[in-house]
Amino acid sequence: MKSYFSKYLGKGTTVPPAPNHKHILWSWLGACLGITSIAWLSNQAGAPFFMAPFGASCVLVFGLPNSPLAQPRSLVFGHLISALVGLVVMKTLGVDWWTMGIAVASAIAFMQVTRTVHAPAGATPLVVMMTNADWLFLLTPVLSGALVIMIIGLVTNNLSRNRSYPEYW
Repeated sequence: MKSYFSKYLGKGTTVPPAPNHKHILWSWLGACLGITSIAWLSNQAGAPFFMAPFGASCVLVFGLPNSPLAQPRSLVFGHLISALVGLVVMKTLGVDWWTMGIAVASAIAFMQVTRTVHAPAGATPLVVMMTNADWLFLLTPVLSGALVIMIIGLVTNNLSRNRSYPEYW
């Protein structure tokens, strides 16, 4: 029992160092351009091009661009798969406390199987269910917003000599 609870103390590894000021500036610029662009498109089109999980997607794509969770396949397909799972669960089982758990857990499983794990996409089925989204939700905001973040990620993360994105497709 003692060895189990000792896991909660951590491994004793030191906290990683803060990124340098240039990395922080590039992260800020990318995230600002990403969210601003999606919000502008929403305003111009009169349609939702963004959802709250995209803020967390920006943390990964611009703050941790080398993370497997930040790669384009994970960003785009993670959100698409999770939205699809949320829609299927909602349409077949309805929206209830237990179906939300099934939707998120299933989205995680499908992302793992397809090698498209994107942590912010774990919230996408909840957005689907809480807004009673329809099938067009897959196109806007999910696909359109994820593609905007990906394109801005490709441009801004490669403007600096010290950054490179993506690691893989």
